[in-house]
Amino acid sequence: MDTQVIIDSFPALLDGLWLTVEITVYALLIGFCLATAVAMMRVSRNILLRAPVIAYIFFFRGTPLLVQIFLIYYGSGQFRAELTQIGLWHLFREPYFCALLTLVLNTGAYSAEIFRGAIQAVPHGEVEAARACGMSGWLLYRRIILPKAMRLALPAYSNEVIQLFQSTSLVSIITLMDLTGVARTIVARTFDVYEIYITAGLLYLAVTYGVLWVFRLVEHRLSGHLREREDPAAAVRDALRARA
Repeated sequence: MDTQVIIDSFPALLDGLWLTVEITVYALLIGFCLATAVAMMRVSRNILLRAPVIAYIFFFRGTPLLVQIFLIYYGSGQFRAELTQIGLWHLFREPYFCALLTLVLNTGAYSAEIFRGAIQAVPHGEVEAARACGMSGWLLYRRIILPKAMRLALPAYSNEVIQLFQSTSLVSIITLMDLTGVARTIVARTFDVYEIYITAGLLYLAVTYGVLWVFRLVEHRLSGHLREREDPAAAVRDALRARA
């Protein structure tokens, strides 16, 4: 294995990793807000609110992410005149915007189903108790339902975050120089396939387990039953030692 090519290529791979992390973070932040709104509409009893989001979720969960990227990036060119008239063509001609929009819509659909299940899993007794205290509408969601639902959704949502991070490798198809795109360019120039792709894979692996570690800390913080219970014998010994 040629370690020199890894050393020479590492700065470029780190630049690609930075773009990967950046687009993942933006997609997660916007997608989280979108998914929360969609999930609330999904559990609504109003069919006018529920029907459009069901169609949205059905499409983005039922089609490959690569096809969605092609539809938004290449397909938007068919509507150039219309997009120009409303002042949006300068956005849709940029691969970064198209990639971000696709990832937001994709993760929004998957996350909305996760949040929907979590909202419906909130104990009915807690909701009824809040209503008995006079809470309703947005106040009920903000104080009771959403905080509980987000704690319930955390394990499944962590998997969605990892899936989104790894799915960003597809944006290199539309000329974005993310980690996969940089690796592919270096391989095309040097023909050192194993060295470059193994290094890129290890970078993906490091970030993935870093994200999992963060979610584990958050889940441990929010879930009291996961914290270490204090040893009663140790507490007695410490108290006796303090009195001595």
